[in-house]
Amino acid sequence: MSTTGDTVIQTHQLTRHFDQVVAVEDLTLDVHAGEVFGFLGHNGAGKTTTVRLLNGVLVATSGEAQVLGLDPLADGPDLRRQTGVLTETPSLDDRLTAIETLTVYGALYDVPRQDLERRVHDLLAHFELGDRAGDLVGGFSKGMRQRLALARTLLHDPTVIFLDEPTAGLDPVGRRTVHDLIADLSRRDGRTVFLCTHDLAEAQKLCDRVGVMEHGRLVALGTPEALAHELQRGVRLEIELDAEPDPKVLASVAPATTPDGAAPAWDEVARVARVWLPTRAAIPGLVEALVSAGSHIYGVTRQEPSLEDVYFALHDDGETGRVTGGGI
Repeated sequence: MSTTGDTVIQTHQLTRHFDQVVAVEDLTLDVHAGEVFGFLGHNGAGKTTTVRLLNGVLVATSGEAQVLGLDPLADGPDLRRQTGVLTETPSLDDRLTAIETLTVYGALYDVPRQDLERRVHDLLAHFELGDRAGDLVGGFSKGMRQRLALARTLLHDPTVIFLDEPTAGLDPVGRRTVHDLIADLSRRDGRTVFLCTHDLAEAQKLCDRVGVMEHGRLVALGTPEALAHELQRGVRLEIELDAEPDPKVLASVAPATTPDGAAPAWDEVARVARVWLPTRAAIPGLVEALVSAGSHIYGVTRQEPSLEDVYFALHDDGETGRVTGGGI
């Protein structure tokens, strides 16, 4: 197996067993240069094991993997000089200061001495830790520790960056900083970001493509938009009205229930009716029927399925091992 020009991560039937437990099974996946790739799944789905396999920390039971054209096991030290990994619960030495933490790590990764001091200073400033550079890490809050761990991950200027729940423990301002950083790493700097996250809104906002893991198997792969389009059946609408419409009017155009069994609903607080139509072509007929019945319509909004809808639909159907969108 050899990587193509714009493919920086490639696996073929990658599998890892722990005794009788299958952590990752037959994972075949390509990740492209410069993209933010979201790796989604519940705890125990195989995300962390995959990251360890891709960085040569674990030995595969079977299958193959290459990262930046290197074999993670045979070329582990060379590979890890080019990758940055932020684990879900990063370990930091409480006895060191923030500046000592980054300086020691930079030395371990052979960051040139003439560059190290500048990079340490810049990263501490970027993550708003400059005024705490000389403070012991043991006195840092969870959010500060997470920001320091992110700075450490980027210190040796990696080409491929693995982030496992990078916004865990951060306040809204910190989350926005990390989101902006991820976007810049990909769009501006051309880095590849492999993002493991439980935050589906975060994945929808940041990721070019996503892969969904279920019990160690890849059950979906594609852009968030393409996966949502595949999931969508019919058209969901929110119609803003002056008053609750006559159910008989809705029933004359809209089906009694949606494919998932939910009936048309009226939200008194938002003053919107939520309905499902089998096709887009039925929208004008519904609007005409409501107006003819005396309703005043202030807005009609088509509700697109979200990545959250996709995730939970796949989660409910995960036992099928269905893989979708592989060519996207």
